[in-house]
Amino acid sequence: MLAQADTGVDRRQIAATIAPIIVVALAGMAVRTPPAAAHPLAALLLFLWVVADTLMLALVAQSSGKPDRSAVLGALAGASFTVWLGSPPVLRGVLLETPILALMMVAVVLGHVAWATARASRAVNGTGVDRTARWVAAASEFLPPAWVRLAVAELTVVHMALFCWRGPADVPANARAFAYHKHLTPMCATLLILSAIEIAVYHLLLGHWSRTAAIVLFVLSDVGFVYLVGLIKSFRFRPVLLTPDSVRVRAGFLIDQLVPLDAITAVEGSFTGEEVRDPATLNAALLAWPNIMLRLNRPLHRRSLLRKRAPVLRVAFRLDDPEPFMRLLHWRLGQRFR
Repeated sequence: MLAQADTGVDRRQIAATIAPIIVVALAGMAVRTPPAAAHPLAALLLFLWVVADTLMLALVAQSSGKPDRSAVLGALAGASFTVWLGSPPVLRGVLLETPILALMMVAVVLGHVAWATARASRAVNGTGVDRTARWVAAASEFLPPAWVRLAVAELTVVHMALFCWRGPADVPANARAFAYHKHLTPMCATLLILSAIEIAVYHLLLGHWSRTAAIVLFVLSDVGFVYLVGLIKSFRFRPVLLTPDSVRVRAGFLIDQLVPLDAITAVEGSFTGEEVRDPATLNAALLAWPNIMLRLNRPLHRRSLLRKRAPVLRVAFRLDDPEPFMRLLHWRLGQRFR
């Protein structure tokens, strides 16, 4: 039942993310047609209405309850900015000749900026979270949070791929790290070699047919190669962590799930394939069979970049040396019940 309900939420979240882009793009194409050029004021008003209505409907669909007033103001400001940026020169000229409409749009944008600046300053000066989280929260006041999280993830991958070659892993002072990257090293090296060969073959073959196509595909392949390098390196820099009150199950940039110790009822090293493949199981083992499973006494929501996922009742993952982890976790769990 939980999986079915969450599937509906996932579909709604995906539709609320993709549909506005399609509708706004179609509206932008419509205002560039001859009928729109013949009636620019009507086309401008219709364009503004379509964009504002689309963003508001997307906001309502993404919100679990009543949207916040700041989010409503942000959606209207985004609609005003999108209309100005996406309008052809004819419609922009009509907008400048209609000062009331232009002033209303400017007032909405300035109001959003002022309100977001006040909320962002409180987020930056807040306590209880790390510096990166504070700046992400501040940027989310100006831009859609999903866009901010996506931009942060992209920059993190690129930074790790290009600049992080040596140094310690991401392990807080109160945590114990457990590696899982050693069994992935041969497969990761193979992927890198195959990717390098693929880039060279694309460049050589397409270069005889179209130099432009070869350059475009070469750039895209290089970007993919950088992302692959960043992902592979993240396996070492982001190990599984055991803290005094939680287990942080990580798989590079792909998975980062916090499991409180009070939610764990059992730690097992043997389990069935049906349990691993069950939708209520978060399988964090990559390219291998998991050797540890955490059974939970309550469902935990998965962390995701853009959308909600089904709650999990079990967390499975693989460690290079699982015995020390299981001994320490059993001891921590025993200490909690004393």
